[in-house]
Amino acid sequence: MNDLSETRSPSSSVGDYLKAVWELAVDSGGTASTKGVAARLSVSPASVSNMFARLQEMGLVRYERYRGATLTERGREEALRLVRRHRLIETFLLEHLGYDWQEVHDEAERLEHAVSDGFTERLAELLGHPDHDPHGDPIPSAEGSLEVDDSMALSQVVAGRRVRISKVRDEDAAMLDYLGDRNLVPGRWLRVREVRELDGVVVVEDEEAEVYALGDPLARSIFVRND
Repeated sequence: MNDLSETRSPSSSVGDYLKAVWELAVDSGGTASTKGVAARLSVSPASVSNMFARLQEMGLVRYERYRGATLTERGREEALRLVRRHRLIETFLLEHLGYDWQEVHDEAERLEHAVSDGFTERLAELLGHPDHDPHGDPIPSAEGSLEVDDSMALSQVVAGRRVRISKVRDEDAAMLDYLGDRNLVPGRWLRVREVRELDGVVVVEDEEAEVYALGDPLARSIFVRND
């Protein structure tokens, strides 16, 4: 089977695998491992290996056993099509349906396979063609282009720097709830007061002189720019 009918089906998991491979490849700078995709999708490594082989037959990934998978150009196009749809749905849920930002990721996961490309583009028009989703992630264009992400994890910033939050990871609702309550959201400026090597805690001060000590998992989930 060499068409993409299955990726467009609401009951198909193919799209979820393509997105997972794309996201993990972005994080790692290359290949998405079998173990990483299994953890991301809460499935067994054996299931991932079987799906990788199937996706390779469909021309969507290049798969090397024990190393993992990379997307072909066609696979990347499909992944970004779904990423665009997902992030536009998140934006719509937040701006028009009263969802909180910690709720929209899971809801968009459920909805993204149930709508068409035509619906996606009407949604983009309704929203005014936004560039970023509620968590600060860039939204791919309808043509499949994506802006270069030059942000860095807060955990990588040296003490004394003034930085602006550009995006946060959106998989953990409890973390988003914590950050939202403290207004540690995209667009917010912070001064890094201390980076502790012992435990990875990053101490920051916001524009209202409120000070927060952020543990290593939080500091790795907040991405910033120096601009």
